[in-house]
Amino acid sequence: MGYMVNLSVEGRAALVVGGGEIARRKIEDLLAAKASVTVVAPRACDRVVAMAEEKRIRAHWRPYQAEDIGDAFVVIAATDDDQVNAQVFRDATARNVLVNVVDCPALCTFTVPATVSRGDLTIAVATEGKCPALSGILREELEGRYGPEYGELVNLFGELRNKMIGLGWDGQLIREKLAGLYRDRVVSVISDGDKKALNEFVASRLGASFR
Repeated sequence: MGYMVNLSVEGRAALVVGGGEIARRKIEDLLAAKASVTVVAPRACDRVVAMAEEKRIRAHWRPYQAEDIGDAFVVIAATDDDQVNAQVFRDATARNVLVNVVDCPALCTFTVPATVSRGDLTIAVATEGKCPALSGILREELEGRYGPEYGELVNLFGELRNKMIGLGWDGQLIREKLAGLYRDRVVSVISDGDKKALNEFVASRLGASFR
């Protein structure tokens, strides 16, 4: 069983070896996480080429070389050449750099779970690389279950938590009160989009100081 973490790559160098559709998805995920992405590939799909032309990524349209790893914090190999993928893995691990070879758990020092993002909320599903398809199926279920209101829930609970801390509430009480709000279906109130009703709902359960 792996040790799942939420990796912060903002401002860090990331190398993607490969330029096909799978590589495109990995590149877009890294860009969404605000990584500084370099791509190395002899050829690439139209969208990856467009990202290079838009200066969103750095690109080298040639075969991979070990020196490409440079100061990368994380490396992803997404080519259809098993020998290249294996070489990327060897080069990265020799430099103690995190590496993922897509669809090959044996050549990974980390795997990427299927995720659902709602604002600052991220829900992840992983199968230890045994069945990525199942992760995708479960992700689709979660996408239907957890709508955009859950992103708003994170913001609300973050604000309430800060206020509770300011009032001197201890951690256990904070957890109990937030859990109570959740069980009382505060998400449904958020979904209704009525800010006044939401404020009244919260105040009725936490006290007038939260009005």
